[in-house]
Amino acid sequence: MSTTTKPVKTAARPERSLAILALALIVLIGLVFVQSATAVRLGLDLRGGTSVTLQPRIAPGENGKVTNEAIDQAVSIIRQRVNSLGVAESEVTAQGSGTNRQIVISVPGDTGRRVVELVGQTAELRFRQVLATSGATSVSAGSSALSSGSADTTASPVAGVSAQINAKFAALDCTKSANLQGTGSDAPTDTIVSCDRAGLNKYILAPAEVLGRQISKASAGIDTQGGNAWYVSLTFNGEGTTAFGALTARVTSLVEPLNQVAIVLDGLVVSSPRITEAIPSGNAQITGSFTQLEAQDLANVLKYGALPLAFDRGEVQQVSPTLGADQLNAGLLAGGLGLGLVLLYSLLYYRGLGLVTVGSLTIAGSLVYLLFLLLGKWIGFTLTLAGIAGAIVAIGVTADSFIIYFERIRDEIREGRSLRTAVETGWGRARRTILVADFVSIIAAVLLYFFAVGGVRGFAFTLGLTTLVDLIVVFVFTKPIVTILARVNFFASGHPLSGLSAKSTGTLPVAKEA
Repeated sequence: MSTTTKPVKTAARPERSLAILALALIVLIGLVFVQSATAVRLGLDLRGGTSVTLQPRIAPGENGKVTNEAIDQAVSIIRQRVNSLGVAESEVTAQGSGTNRQIVISVPGDTGRRVVELVGQTAELRFRQVLATSGATSVSAGSSALSSGSADTTASPVAGVSAQINAKFAALDCTKSANLQGTGSDAPTDTIVSCDRAGLNKYILAPAEVLGRQISKASAGIDTQGGNAWYVSLTFNGEGTTAFGALTARVTSLVEPLNQVAIVLDGLVVSSPRITEAIPSGNAQITGSFTQLEAQDLANVLKYGALPLAFDRGEVQQVSPTLGADQLNAGLLAGGLGLGLVLLYSLLYYRGLGLVTVGSLTIAGSLVYLLFLLLGKWIGFTLTLAGIAGAIVAIGVTADSFIIYFERIRDEIREGRSLRTAVETGWGRARRTILVADFVSIIAAVLLYFFAVGGVRGFAFTLGLTTLVDLIVVFVFTKPIVTILARVNFFASGHPLSGLSAKSTGTLPVAKEA
């Protein structure tokens, strides 16, 4: 009785997979040159950066109380603002206890000072009716940045306003830089005096009728038909839509400057447009000679809401990268030793087959490096010591994939199959194990990334990225290259240095006793 064996389906055109991989590498290299991404961006712990301490300012009437809830909310908002700017691996933490709690912000790189300036803003946005306006001093300086109408040239007493407010208005000098530092400490129920951001005009402003917390969306845009001027577009929630509609409807019929509504951010007037008709739609725009960066920054701080506390900014310090350089060298040394040991083990144990491991790790390392360069440009990815640790761990994950496949091939040969058949059947059985192992690592990395903060997220990101690259390399390089090598007589014949000899696979004939 004869038996037949079902032919094993061989991989179709392994050369195609290798060509796709080569094309992908060429595209990535091209993108690196086009994007001018010439260096990996290093995190705060490796290259230093900027650090600042924010001290909560206790407003009158708060009896010196700063709640833990308010500090935690401020930390959350500041962290969202930093992330919205694409600044990776920043650190936003609360330190101290009780009334001595502070917020420490540390941002990597030379741009940290600008980020620190932005995230510390209270972003208290309020809409107030203008009661009076004049030039910055006794000399008229023109209208507001929005050209909302002519300004009065005097600071004469305003009817219906207390003598104290009139006196403050007369004494206010908006040419002094001290009066152009917005604090956001004004109460929305108060009548206030304020300068505009440019220091050109001063105002008496009625109590706020629309507040920043009533904003649901904020985005920056450019008016291409109005001289490419940047603006910030706002969308109010239901409560804000009603309040803004009522405010604009009430002032349209009043004389100037009572028909102006000042947009006040952190105590300074951004613009004071003249209202000519009611705006019930719940949408508004803030203009004020913004640059693109200013408009985007303002939209970001408004998008995530106002800080629940006002803060005094402490001394901005530069974080030294000296320790980081030592850590980087130690991390690279550890990674190099780990990689060297994996390669040495592969060559000693798998002989010629170990060259596949060398090639696979080289391809994987090249892909990871190119992705680090590009992600630094695209999403602000920065490499930290924790990230290096994640990459080192991934070396072991990658080596596991090769070992699983190679041992599966040897098992198939021990069962009497030829090398070419063993390569295919072994792949079919090893592939499932490789996928499960790598997906477990990826799931763990995703969970760590979304539920952790700080350096742990850097570890999770690099672990997930390098594990994903491992999957790609195993499928489009390791398996196709082994399929091609199986056609080479050096491996097919079981040469002693191939790693697939009878001794290596345990298929040496056993001598029978006489």
